[in-house]
Amino acid sequence: MANDRYESALSGRYASKEMLSLFSNDTRYTLWRKLWVALAEAEMELGLPITQAQVDELKAHVEDIDYEAVAAKEKEIRHDVMAHVHAYGLVCPSAKGIIHLGATSCYVTDNADVLILQKGLQLIREKLVGVLQNLGHFADKYKSLPCLGYTHLQPAQPVTVGKRATLWMQDLLMDLHDLDYVLSTLKLLGSRGTTGTQASFLALFDGDQEKVEALDKKISEKFGLPVFPVSGQTYPRKLDARVLNVLGGIAISGNRFGNDLRLLQHMREMEEPFEKHQVGSSAMAYKRNPMRCERICSLSRFVTAQMQNPAMTASVQWLERTLDDSANRRLSIAESFLAADAVLCLMLNVTDGMVVYEKIIQRRLKEFLPFLATENILMEAVKRGGDRQKLHEKIRLHSMESSRLMKEEGQDCDLASRLAADPDFGMSLEQIYAVLDPKLYIGRCPEQVTSFLQNEVWPVVQGAKAVKAEINV
Repeated sequence: MANDRYESALSGRYASKEMLSLFSNDTRYTLWRKLWVALAEAEMELGLPITQAQVDELKAHVEDIDYEAVAAKEKEIRHDVMAHVHAYGLVCPSAKGIIHLGATSCYVTDNADVLILQKGLQLIREKLVGVLQNLGHFADKYKSLPCLGYTHLQPAQPVTVGKRATLWMQDLLMDLHDLDYVLSTLKLLGSRGTTGTQASFLALFDGDQEKVEALDKKISEKFGLPVFPVSGQTYPRKLDARVLNVLGGIAISGNRFGNDLRLLQHMREMEEPFEKHQVGSSAMAYKRNPMRCERICSLSRFVTAQMQNPAMTASVQWLERTLDDSANRRLSIAESFLAADAVLCLMLNVTDGMVVYEKIIQRRLKEFLPFLATENILMEAVKRGGDRQKLHEKIRLHSMESSRLMKEEGQDCDLASRLAADPDFGMSLEQIYAVLDPKLYIGRCPEQVTSFLQNEVWPVVQGAKAVKAEINV
């Protein structure tokens, strides 16, 4: 890459090789040529004066694209598709006259775009399933490890580390279902002509309606996707909005996951992987910053913001078409895929090596559980003959004082020892600690995790290949 010109951070730092390859010129323009081959072959099969030798010549030169010839011609005529037709014709002289026969530019641009969207969603799906695999194994491992729950980011009823991971997975499963639906509904533009009427093809086939319909069917069969039943010059731009909405949903889930892990790393309960020679700060050598999760959140915001672009574009496509979609789509679609891909690469990396600090988790539970368990202590004391109303007031007073000492003087929580020392409770410290067993307060967390994995996650990821992702920086 030249260092004297702008380079997208997505291509230079964040996106994977396979996604960069998908959105490369080679992929796009090779698809254009494959579409021209398919068109010529279908037209030949339906009786137009095209020879097998011409089709074979086109097939032989699908990949040897002379980009210099394309650039020179485009500079002259200001039309990218016709520049590629010209360059293709230079290496296929006998077939030059039948390239793009009856078609308009969108025959290659739009059909190629749909095929790229399809492959892009498939690549995204592989990584999304990989993240679910990682989180599934993590949740299963820690399904019974109690930890402090949080509502409003304040200590609340305990959950388990594994149960919390199911919340991240549930979001991602919703994304997977959305992706699979959109993937299953993709359609090609087909061969429709300048305003979607197929008039040029009707003229080519001397008014034979059946052959015109058969042409679309042959294109469909060659690329394995159905064709939109009606269109203007382009495929409906609403399709782009649906696809980028799926990517945006994944970004929303990624952002939530990244933020949660950043909070847990702040509390020192969990941590993203940290490499042996990794530097956390240029000034503070001790730092272990959650840079990967921060990057997940940063890139996720970018993808979420891009959801607006295709929605606005789809809403202003005048009549049979307008060209104000083109420049925007070149940016928004590719960069949304590259960024969403980068988010999932980071999530694969992080979920493959998350660190759980059980002693810290236990210490935080020990600190707050006496407050959370006061109702259970109250009920146990009443069973031993205590007065419920009197004990409730005493718990309130002891709790307020213990909390004050923790906040104002930095003392450890002494609520359990305070209650044990109060004769009205009639309970020893050991008896109170028995009521404070964290596993008494996690409800059905282990069972919920097991059921969720068996019924929702494992059926989805079963048979999927393990996916690893290395991050560049």
